[in-house]
Amino acid sequence: MPGPADFRILASVSAPSPASPGPFDRAAIVVFDSAGCGDAPDAAEFGDLGANTLGHIHERVGLKVPNLARLGWRRILPLGDGEVVGAWGRMRERSRGKDTTTGHWEIAGALLEQPFPTYPDGFPPEVILPFERVCGKPVLWNRVASGTEILDRLGDEHVRTGRPIVYTSADSVFQVATHEDVVPLETLHAWCRAAREILRGPHEVGRVIARPFVGRDGRYERTANRRDFSVLPPDGCLPQVLADAGLAVVAVGKIEDIFAGRGITEAVHTKDNAEGARLTADYLRRGPRRGLIFTNLVDFDTKHGHRNDVEGYARCLEEADRQIVPVLEALGERDLLVITADHGNDPTDPSTDHSRELVPLVAYHRRIRPVDLGLRPTFADLGQTVAANFGLRVANGESFLGEVS
Repeated sequence: MPGPADFRILASVSAPSPASPGPFDRAAIVVFDSAGCGDAPDAAEFGDLGANTLGHIHERVGLKVPNLARLGWRRILPLGDGEVVGAWGRMRERSRGKDTTTGHWEIAGALLEQPFPTYPDGFPPEVILPFERVCGKPVLWNRVASGTEILDRLGDEHVRTGRPIVYTSADSVFQVATHEDVVPLETLHAWCRAAREILRGPHEVGRVIARPFVGRDGRYERTANRRDFSVLPPDGCLPQVLADAGLAVVAVGKIEDIFAGRGITEAVHTKDNAEGARLTADYLRRGPRRGLIFTNLVDFDTKHGHRNDVEGYARCLEEADRQIVPVLEALGERDLLVITADHGNDPTDPSTDHSRELVPLVAYHRRIRPVDLGLRPTFADLGQTVAANFGLRVANGESFLGEVS
């Protein structure tokens, strides 16, 4: 399988599988990162009453996504009349959070009763001082910031001093930004691994994120060499359950980082949505024979949602609508494709943070009959559905396998 240089085989799955055969040999889950479809019933508790990422983008710009509409989005959004060939519905998040890790873990069957900690006033001395000892320099900023604005503000000072820029957001993240010509990527990753060890106990944030950038003289931009260092997911998550049963679990994009590698048998990181969609299609054409292909397409969130870029988000969705066609064409007779999201990030909202939203759910295979899957009470229903196909179970959720098979 061709791919970037950091493509890796992480575990062997050559042992005989105890998993039971189901209607599908493989499932492909594609997560449109942040593509929520309306405020959740508890959105007011998160300050997100009225949020609607896809709906507001469509109202403002007028989305042209004929392939996604035909798969089922036109039953979720006002995209006009026409044929629907897939199953459709929406899912509600039960975990106490609205971040990437929480959303993906719930998709995989794990519910979090307590949200990961956040730091609207910056990280306390018991976190920052040990981290500064690791780096050998005091940090810059240590407050909430937008990832692009902070480079405009502090990029020159970082280049001059070598001091790492540490910032957070409304999400549970510890982000470290350094220039690739000032701090080698290997050093940045080592610093982030050290931060991951420091951020334990009450300070166990969901992710430590390496945010390398390039440029000069006040003109800086982040690179595709981002890495996420997540906490280990709990037992009972879909990748681990499948891998323990001898099935392949292929991670495309930042999925490997989100699950800290647990249960991932093969992984490839990607530079953008186009590469993520292409690799998903490649895996469907060439292997694995049985198991899960789990893909995250992150450009919606990082390039547009967090920057309140409505028009850019719309263009990104329309590009994804075209990019999904080779994925559909690569589906075999016994393959199931599911497209969903992990949270919202309404670019029409004054905030640049994630939003507590329902997420769209569409499922498709070559023999499917159109069916309304309704409002699922938890993202975990998706993980349970994939597990049930192989005669397995994840920790939470109710399967809708019978409704789509």
